Parts: sequence; C-alpha cells; structure tokens
Amino acid sequence: MTDQAVDTDGARLSAHPAVEGRFLGRTRELKELRADIERAGLDTLSGRKAPRARVLLIAGRPGSGRTALAEELVRQVAERYPDGVLRARLSEPDGTPVPVERTARELLGALDLAAPAGAAEDDLTAALRAALADRRALLLLDDAAGAEQVDALLPETPHCLAVAVSGGPLTGIADVRPCTLGGLDTKSAVELLTGFTGSVRVTVDPRSAESLVEACQGHPAALVLAGGWLAARPQAAVSDLAKRLHADTDDGADTTPLARVLRLVHAQLPPPAARLLRLLSLAPAGLIDPHTASSLAGSSVDGARAVLDDLVAHGLLRATDGPLPQYDVPGCLHPLLRSLAVSHERPAELQLARARMLERTVRLLQSCRAITETDSPQAREKLGAMPREVRFPHPRAAADWLRVRRPALLASARLAVADGELDTLARRLMSQLVRAIVAHVGTQAAAPDLYGVHRLVLDVAERRGLPREKAAALLNLGDLDAQTGRTRDALVRYRAALDAGREANDPYATGRAMESVGGAYQELGDYDRAADWFGRALGERLARGEREQAARLYGRIAGAHTYAGRYGEALRNWRAAVAGYRKGGDVAAHARALSELARVQEYAGRPAESLRTCRLAVEWARRAEDTRLQAALQLRLADTLERLGDPASAHLHRAAAQRMLDGEAPESEERPEVDGNACEIRSASDED
Repeated sequence: MTDQAVDTDGARLSAHPAVEGRFLGRTRELKELRADIERAGLDTLSGRKAPRARVLLIAGRPGSGRTALAEELVRQVAERYPDGVLRARLSEPDGTPVPVERTARELLGALDLAAPAGAAEDDLTAALRAALADRRALLLLDDAAGAEQVDALLPETPHCLAVAVSGGPLTGIADVRPCTLGGLDTKSAVELLTGFTGSVRVTVDPRSAESLVEACQGHPAALVLAGGWLAARPQAAVSDLAKRLHADTDDGADTTPLARVLRLVHAQLPPPAARLLRLLSLAPAGLIDPHTASSLAGSSVDGARAVLDDLVAHGLLRATDGPLPQYDVPGCLHPLLRSLAVSHERPAELQLARARMLERTVRLLQSCRAITETDSPQAREKLGAMPREVRFPHPRAAADWLRVRRPALLASARLAVADGELDTLARRLMSQLVRAIVAHVGTQAAAPDLYGVHRLVLDVAERRGLPREKAAALLNLGDLDAQTGRTRDALVRYRAALDAGREANDPYATGRAMESVGGAYQELGDYDRAADWFGRALGERLARGEREQAARLYGRIAGAHTYAGRYGEALRNWRAAVAGYRKGGDVAAHARALSELARVQEYAGRPAESLRTCRLAVEWARRAEDTRLQAALQLRLADTLERLGDPASAHLHRAAAQRMLDGEAPESEERPEVDGNACEIRSASDED
C-alpha cells in the first residue's frame, strides 16, 4: 500500500522511497466506512434477513484517492473475510466499460473455477453467485462505470461485502453506503509532499508548501506529480512550483489541479520524454513495456526503457512487480495524455505510431510462436532471420512474456479493430495472437481468449459485410463451441459459416463447413445426416481434385456408418480411403486406414478377413515407423487370435506389444500407448 491516496484505476502510482508503504489521511472516511459495515441495512430493519451482499461506495474524481482508500479499507477488514479478496477493474483506462461477461470470468478464474468458453453473461454471473453463496469473501470492484456492472456481480449472500469505486452514485442498487471524496487535509497533503522533497525544503518554507497544497486543492494525484517534479529538481524551492501553478491562467485549458500540474511537468520534460509521455495514451490496457514504448517513439528499446524509468521518477508511471519490465499508465492521467497527444501530434503521426506499435506486437508474437518450433528447420531459419531485439532466448522466456503481456495483447486485438476495419495489419495480429497462445497454452486452456479474438473478427466482418472473414470466424467459434460440449450451438455456427462461405464463393470454407456440420450431427447421434454432410464435403473435395482430403472424408463417412451399424457401407468407404491414401503415397495414413478397416471387419463378423487386414496394417505401420500404431495393432491381433482359438499366437503378439511399451522396440520407434483406438483418423478440426 503506498502512502498517497491516488486513484490509478487499480494500479497505484509509484511513490518516493521515503513515503513507500504508508497511507496518509482519510481517517474520518475510513471510520465511517468501517461503521457502515456494522450498521443495520434496510432489510434488517424491516425484520427480513438481507438477501445480498452489502455495497460500500467510494466515489470521487479520477486521481482523488478513491482506489487507494478502497485498498486501505480492504486491508483493514480483510481478516473478517476468510475466503479472501476478489478484485476486478470495471473500466478500461480510456473509460470504456469492461463487459460483465469478461469480469465474471476473471473472478471465477480467481476462485480456480473454470467457465466454458463462450458462455453467456447470465450463465457466468449465475456461476459466480453460486460460487460465492457459501463463502465469506470481499469484492473490490474498481472504477465502476455504472450500477448495472456492480449489480450483476453482487453475491446473493449477506456474508460477503462489496466495495465499489466509482465517479458518481450507483443509482438502482438498494442500500448503498456512499463515501464521497474531496481533497486531502492540509496536514496529510504537506506530509505527502515532504516524502518527495525531504523535510528541509518544507521546514524552511512551510507557507509555500501550504500554498502548493492549495494550488493542487489537496488533490492526491496532482500532489504526487508536484512531488515528483520537486524530487527531480533538488535545487528548486517549493515556492517555485507554487508560483508557477498560481500563475497558470491559460484560458480555455483544463483548470483542474491534475491537468495544471501535468501541463507544467510535460512542458519541462526533455522533448523525447514529453513525446513518449503523450503517446502513452495509445498503450493497450494502459500497460507499457520497453518494446511498446520503443515502437511508439521510434527509438531503441534501451533508450525507451531509460525514458520510462525517468517518467516513473516523476510519478507519471508505476513500474509493476514481475519477471519482466512493465509499467502502468495511471487511469487518471489517460484522458489528459490523450488530450496532449491530440494537441501536439498530427493525426497522421498518431496513426503511424499506432501502426508501429501493432507491427512490433505482431513480430513479437511471431517470435513467441517460432521459439516453440525449433525442431523445424524452416522455423529455425525464420527465427534466425528476425531482428535480435524481438527474439526470445528460449521457450520459457517467450511463455513468461506471453503470460505477463496477456491483458495488453488482448487489448491490442481490440485496438486493432476499434475503427471497424479488418486491414492487413489487424488480420496478421489476430492470426499471430491465436497461434502464439495455442503454441504455449494449448487450444483447450486458451479457449476463452480465443473465443474473444474470433468474436472480434466476427463483429467486424458482420459490420463491414466481409463474408469470407465471417465464415472463418464462425468456423473457429463453432470449433470452440464443439470442444466445450455445446454441440447444438456449434451446429448453428457451422450452418451460418456455410452460408457465408457460399456468399464469398470460397470453396475451402464451404467444404470445411459441410464437414463440420457432419461432425456436429455425428456428435448428436444423427448418423444418417452426418454421413450425408460428409458426402457433400467429399463431393467438393473430389471436384477440386483433392485426393488426400477426399480419402480422409471417405474415412469419416465410414465412421458414421460404423456408428449406425451399417458395416457394409462402412467397409466400402474404408476401402476407398485405403485406395486414396495408397495412390497419394501417404504411408502413415494408409496404415491407419487399414487398421480401421480391420476393426470394422471384426465388427461385421469377419475375423479371418480382419486378421489378414490387420497383419497388412502392421507391415505398413512398420514402414511408416509408427510404433504407437504398431503396438495397438499387435494388441488387436492378439484379441482376434484369441477369438479364433489360437491363444499361443495371441500371447506372442501381446508380448511384442509389451516389449514396445517397455521401451524395447527399435530406436527409431517411439513409446506407444496401449489404446486400441489410437489409430483413429483425425477429425475435421485437426485439418487446419
């Protein structure tokens, strides 16, 4: 907890070492807030038990210390809530409200509870309320844009407490306890300044210190910037700054204390630092790192970091704790920095700085993904061709960067399409972001983030009338729905993707959508429709001469017929798949198809045929050096031989499979799994 009561929208400003770890003033407000926790509510007075958590509201202008006061209150009462403190920020640095869906998901994640990707807002908030029903927890809801956001997140239990931070009243929520903040008292404000300047300059001229406090109207954020200015100028007297502020009579300019101090600080910074400070208003999610600063300013990474550290010394940024250098742009400064940028930079320069920042993000994401593919000569060559400054030394460093920068990266995706366009840079950013996340986290774990990215693309595609992009986004969202068990939702998206693909005259999207519709029907147990849609997709592939994909679809049709018990149709299609893979020269796929053919022959009551086919599959699996498949086939042979009355031969095949499992197979073979179904043909979602 820093000393100053400064609202930074969830991230406090850096304080001078002399004042670090202390909280000044607000004694009366803290006493009243703590008393409000004990006070009976309206429901209690009427004789009914309170049905929901009590809400304490701390209201004030940005920079008034509202967040710091809330944090201090939480610190003082946290021991009453053994199930912990949950924090959420309900507005972006630029003031945009954070969707309730995103906040509820993050709070569930803080409780170590998974929520399916794409779940509706009502489902997520209901899950959150259910999770908190039997807990005694404290919620700190910072920078609330309106009552609706807070109301949707309130636990339906009186054992929890919600502390909301907002710029005004939360009309619509019953029994809210408001605490409205003004400036700090003079004594606390002077003590805050003393922490930056040291005691000598204040002691020799206490009236000037009080005059400076008056000029800042006790506004904590303004006092921090004033203190930072004095700390950077040890020879300056407190009276110098007080006179400058009192002399600021710029008509037409923002006359709030924070704006006046910021203008003075900005005017006295070196030009490169002043320009970077202005451009920080473009930082996604208000988070800046040396790479982002370097691309915004068009400078070296080391030079940008030196400027960022200088801005920290002035109280304009806070260096966050973590394994990588990263800084917070205070939310209270964001609109003022944006105003400075508009007044000092040409629109074309701002647009160019934004493009440089997003381009650097794309390059870093490419490097982040490429470092995981070092087994590929092409990936190693591509990684070596990248500039040294965007290369990661090893996969762990890339994973750490991706984890730390995740909020900023997702905000970059939103920024890239904020103007409603889906230009080349935005497409590249979306693509590389998805690939990097999947490479390091995996599709399943990354599903919520991926869902948000694909939905951004879908929104833009629908607004701009881009059917090809719409089809791609719908297919990706449908895949995520299917992976999380919402098969009917996936089916709706796949059908919409088919319509969009046809509108765009995109044969790939059309065929892919047909196959996905078939997969959804198969998952729903409608095997007739599944086989029909796989057949339509097959026709598309055959018409374009795509024999390998056609062979794979023959296998999917065979699978649907197998599930339906139509083994004759299944055998016919598996034979077609085997022939297709043989003609295409795909040895591994040929072996897997033979394995599936043998399995269906066994289902159809043809053990002798199955035995011959399975032995042939073993030979092709050996040629493909697929030890996993060989082990599965040896076990299948053993089962078939036992049913045919040859236990001795069955024992030999089981022993061969066991040797593979024990690592006694040839060195070129990998350790297999003992899964008789390990040789299944890939699903449509694996094609990409």
